[in-house]
Amino acid sequence: MNRRICLPALTLIAASLLGSSVNAATPGNDPAALAKVRDTAMQSDYAYQRLEDLTDLVGPRLSGSAGAAAAVTQVAGELRKLGAKVTLQPVKVPHWVRGAETGEVVDYQGRPAGVTQKVVLTALGGSGATPAAGITAEVIVVRTFDELKARAAEVKGRIVLFDVPFDQDMADRGLAGTAYGQAVAFRGAGPRMAAEMGAQAALVRAVGGAAYRIVHTGATNLPEGKRIPAAAITIEDSMLITRLSKRGPVRLHLTLTPQILPDADSYNVIADWPGTDKADEIVLVSGHLDSWDLATGANDDASGVVSAMGVIDTLRKLDYRPRRTIRVVAWMNEENGGRGGRGYNDAYKSAAEQHFAAYEDDSGSGRPFGLRAGVGLQSAKLMAPLQAALYPIGAGAFRREDVIASGDLHELETSGVPSFEPWIDSASYFNYHHTPADTFDKVDPDNLRRHTAVMATTAWFLANMDQQIGRSNVAVPVTAAPAASAK
Repeated sequence: MNRRICLPALTLIAASLLGSSVNAATPGNDPAALAKVRDTAMQSDYAYQRLEDLTDLVGPRLSGSAGAAAAVTQVAGELRKLGAKVTLQPVKVPHWVRGAETGEVVDYQGRPAGVTQKVVLTALGGSGATPAAGITAEVIVVRTFDELKARAAEVKGRIVLFDVPFDQDMADRGLAGTAYGQAVAFRGAGPRMAAEMGAQAALVRAVGGAAYRIVHTGATNLPEGKRIPAAAITIEDSMLITRLSKRGPVRLHLTLTPQILPDADSYNVIADWPGTDKADEIVLVSGHLDSWDLATGANDDASGVVSAMGVIDTLRKLDYRPRRTIRVVAWMNEENGGRGGRGYNDAYKSAAEQHFAAYEDDSGSGRPFGLRAGVGLQSAKLMAPLQAALYPIGAGAFRREDVIASGDLHELETSGVPSFEPWIDSASYFNYHHTPADTFDKVDPDNLRRHTAVMATTAWFLANMDQQIGRSNVAVPVTAAPAASAK
């Protein structure tokens, strides 16, 4: 259940904003120190410059690619320049590459002689391949899993199209993640279900809100031995096929030639800004370094990586040393496997209790309004001075939840590590998410400064707390982790 911070904490915030004394846990957490961290980050373009380097110079960074390897080198080198202690943690990652991908509606009721219609599509991660010459089959359109099951007898030998719209109206009202979750379920499970029923291939309407005839890729949960060709199709083309199917049978020619290569060697980039008297305790801040291959992943998630890098840059400029070690992690393989997060958890599971808190920024670069925190009710009260410090940049909102972490931090939270993430305006995030349009120009520099400021101020506050936040007492079954397709 989501709960907002209680009245006693709000009273503390008000007292701080009015200039009254708030009992800081340590000198490092007095209002002046927190304000210096916040303001130094807000006055810096360091993260924006690093974003330009990562997106423009390296480009797409799908796990196993040359771009992913170059990103590891670039980010590790930059963190070393800041004076951080850098470690490359080896991770074996999937290596999937897309090949040719074309679609064409070749027959439908009322088709003029000699006319066919191009369809814009792209293979989903983990998709199987057609023969080099492609396949031609009739399309069956469904809108729900129940409808698919009810029409199971029609599926064999056909191409199944899941024409399920993304609810942009919901996204516009602050529920973008919920809207995405509702639609992305069809990308994750739809092709697998179609394969089990004997379909030749599966198409999924683009999971996003921008109808500009661009495709949204992502992973799908096709198992070995049942990897049928699976592709995302644009909103417009999905709607076209749906309309044509109401007139009569529609036949589509589809060519997809992706390959699954042997697992590749890669790395999580880990950089420590050592603590003082509590150096063996860790406050982790992070983003994921890999991206899909259609674009440069500026929002997903280069912006999160450079914000985390900006934490160390901010503390370096101030010559601030925290009590606890602040650890930056640039995760590898969040998009199509999650092996970076799992590999880190495997390596540090015995030291999970040394992780005081963990923070990941992976919901785009929209304006942050505050924090979401996976902490208990009593611990939420302790965050009032932090909220007060973030209030002047419009980021003082706070939402406590029992469980927030997905992706890279899921296993750490399952191990009891309190988890944090920015509370972001993501209304337009899914316009660009996993598309060719997720590029540097889509990131607002002022919003990125705010992301860095929120992360840096939060990291500094957590690293200097006297009080213990406490271990998570919420049981999070491993099966609750989102599948790779949920991202």
